[in-house]
Amino acid sequence: MTPAPDDSIAHLRATAHPLRLRMMSLLTAEAMSAAEVARALGTTHANASYHLRLLLEAGELVVEAEEKIRGGTAKRYRYDATREVRRTGGTSPQDRVADARATAAEVERRALQGAPGRSYYSDLEAWVPAETWNRALDLLHDASMLLHDAAAPAGTPETVHVSATSIAFAMTGGLTGDDARWSPAREETR
Repeated sequence: MTPAPDDSIAHLRATAHPLRLRMMSLLTAEAMSAAEVARALGTTHANASYHLRLLLEAGELVVEAEEKIRGGTAKRYRYDATREVRRTGGTSPQDRVADARATAAEVERRALQGAPGRSYYSDLEAWVPAETWNRALDLLHDASMLLHDAAAPAGTPETVHVSATSIAFAMTGGLTGDDARWSPAREETR
């Protein structure tokens, strides 16, 4: 389903920030409070709370639980990739560039922490049949969901700390509209 333009813009504004991208990654594996997120990412509690609120308002996070702490209530946030709103239309090239810059900054941070060993990198600009494009998007989606579903809390024994970023979009000059529109081939059963 293609998000409404306002949804795409809200998503872009919420995620086009390196710290918020890190928060979404961190909250894939476990629900955490603002204080826990702040400690894990080395930022202040106020800063973490602010960014978590923005992500929640944009629909990127869910409140998995609330708990009483010292007379107050702490929310435990979680990123659920199955609810992910991706930019499949409705954003301008400038919006996509801002998102790409934020993503690139986060990938650069991760690359500097990369360990020796197996990795995979691919880059392509080409013309392919619509069926091939849709199949490639299905495979990328499946790989992303596989990793999100298996995400464990940081430092869990017998796990590998990984980074995976997928960005794929149709360029101008080819099919448009329903002929080029993609959605996952099968509904996720979660």
